Amino acid sequence: MATVLIVDDDAALREGLAETLTDLGHTVLTASSGREGLAALSEEIDAVLLDLRMPGGLDGIDVLRRIRSRDDAPPVVVLTAFASAENTIEAMRLGAFDHLTKPIGRDELKVLLDSLPSRVQSKGAATQSSADALIGSSDGMRRVQKAIGLAADSEATVLILGETGTGKELVARALHVHSQRRDYPFIAVNCAAIPADLLESELFGHVKGSFTGAASDRTGAFRDAENGTLFLDEIGDMPLIMQAKILRALQERMVTPVGGKAVRASARVVAATHRDLSQLVAAGKFREDLYYRLNVVPIAIPALRERPSDVEPLAEHFLALAAPRANKRLSPGAINKLCRYGWPGNVRELRNVIDRACVLTRGDIIEAGNIDIGSPEQPPAGALWLEADLPSAVAQLEETMIRKALEACGGNRTEAARRLNINRQLLYTKMQRYGLTDGEVSGKPTPAVGKDDN
Repeated sequence: MATVLIVDDDAALREGLAETLTDLGHTVLTASSGREGLAALSEEIDAVLLDLRMPGGLDGIDVLRRIRSRDDAPPVVVLTAFASAENTIEAMRLGAFDHLTKPIGRDELKVLLDSLPSRVQSKGAATQSSADALIGSSDGMRRVQKAIGLAADSEATVLILGETGTGKELVARALHVHSQRRDYPFIAVNCAAIPADLLESELFGHVKGSFTGAASDRTGAFRDAENGTLFLDEIGDMPLIMQAKILRALQERMVTPVGGKAVRASARVVAATHRDLSQLVAAGKFREDLYYRLNVVPIAIPALRERPSDVEPLAEHFLALAAPRANKRLSPGAINKLCRYGWPGNVRELRNVIDRACVLTRGDIIEAGNIDIGSPEQPPAGALWLEADLPSAVAQLEETMIRKALEACGGNRTEAARRLNINRQLLYTKMQRYGLTDGEVSGKPTPAVGKDDN
């Protein structure tokens, strides 16, 4: 069992965590401030649960930085009631074992403590940087933010995966901003937007006179990003002949300008694609060796339809950017309409919709009618969208569950009632209320309601 130090200024939460951990068999020490927590640190402490926001001039990030500067630092789990991309990335970057959102349940605490290493070596501190554009606190985006924090200071190549419009370049920029290379250039090249015959010169440069039109020397993107980050967007669209040259540049840290001699390249490469590279490899359209060279640290960005809870904060963020002085607001109806849509164009489409609504809405309130989505609303996969008022929401949920139970049972109402944990007669009554028949949900002829189907 572990000795755990809880550092949190909220007495009720501190006591609740202590009680749970003690019940799980751990020894617990508590501190109500960052300074008190640092004073309580000793070799006997196996893990620290650290609140992010605390008064007294020493917040959780400061405390984390000081703990991690020790030679024998215990693993630290940062807790916060207000998760953001900035604090998640920074906490993971500074060496936090995990970054969790309050409240934390008993089972989650048990799994967490069971997974903690006994000790981890210290990791260099770093200054905080902004990643405000990575809006979202869904589980999917939290995983992305944590991966950024863990990979930022690594020299490993990162492959960012995601559909068009999910924000792959924002993730690449966050990796750069939170890395030790932040004071050097970030250079982005869209491999799909540059003609194949010009891509080599764009990436590796050329010497004067090496081809028609080469009126002067060009350094190329690899050397423009010297000591910084080179972002190769849509690398899945890169021609095969260029893939071989990129592989050599990654392996040897050398590039050869067109018509020139090989020179050293020190940029860190981050690549991105909306394509399935493994399928392209199987089809012979992407080099297998380059795929494995790029796919060292993969970061997959979820589609917006897979994280509907992020739609509203993203919309509010884009609204503030589009109309910083206009004080425009989204009505509940507008927010509901945005949240019900499937967003095939992902975050980029959402931003365009908000920008358009700002331009075309004269008043301060953007109503649902001002939201021009351009195609039928479609709820995100796996999501259940309910009406605004509680009775309608309960009825919709009830009807949906009954329909799904009947479908799963092939229309057998006795089995459906058993799965729903209600008696058969109540199921018949509710089927009548919602106008459901066995034929609708099973494709079989409709029997009379009340008929025994044993």
